[in-house]
Amino acid sequence: MSSPARARMSASARREQVLAAAIAEFAAGGYTATTTESIARRAGISQAYLFRLFPTKKAVFLAATNQGFDAVEDAFKAAAERSAQETRLDAMAEAYIDLLGDRQSLTFQLQVYAASALDEEIRLLARERFHSLYRVVKELSGSDAGGAFEFMAQGMLLNVTSVLELDLLNPDGTG
Repeated sequence: MSSPARARMSASARREQVLAAAIAEFAAGGYTATTTESIARRAGISQAYLFRLFPTKKAVFLAATNQGFDAVEDAFKAAAERSAQETRLDAMAEAYIDLLGDRQSLTFQLQVYAASALDEEIRLLARERFHSLYRVVKELSGSDAGGAFEFMAQGMLLNVTSVLELDLLNPDGTG
């Protein structure tokens, strides 16, 4: 008896599956140490098929980077849409704190910044997307440059304290 046929997946759906696998692999191993073989294995596809979807490892990394920035931007936009102008920064901060609960995405984000130190193309994309996110924060909140800068700086501090599992408001657990 033959085994049941696997349902065919569209190339778009398969790309999303590969990006999810890539984020997991890059989060764990960083850009340099992660192989396309490990990404393909996690995605349940052949390495050859991965290269039909993405021509290079860097192309996978860049697409995953865009997806990560898109998720943050979408969360900020959704939070701003449901908030009054004067509370938008607080709502966006709460939305970002919720995103920090996804440790894999947070770790991948930090790997993007680390890879930016080593690769100009990655750095250019990360810089473009980070600057775009800053402009979105400024526009959605109505903040001046200083307010948007402070918001972004606090976000980066939250990244570090979250990955370190450090509560700066309660560092010794005594309150």
